[in-house]
Amino acid sequence: MQDPFLGQYRAPQDRPQNRTEMFKELDATELYCPTCACATPVRKRLLLILPDGDKYEYLCSYCMTSVGSKIVRKNTASENRIVI
Repeated sequence: MQDPFLGQYRAPQDRPQNRTEMFKELDATELYCPTCACATPVRKRLLLILPDGDKYEYLCSYCMTSVGSKIVRKNTASENRIVI
């Protein structure tokens, strides 16, 4: 009988050398809402389109209170290329 957890874990040499590669972009699923006084699921809404990236706002799913924000930076080197 094969161990079901055998394929889930990687050996240290198989892991990425730079740990920041694993966490390039994170999205919140729950944040603390001061109005509801507990952690609630959030909705992500595009708030602004900026020259260097997009600003998103996190809203409480129950009362629609703003509970946080996030700026996703654009990679300007790859976006300015012209493909012929």
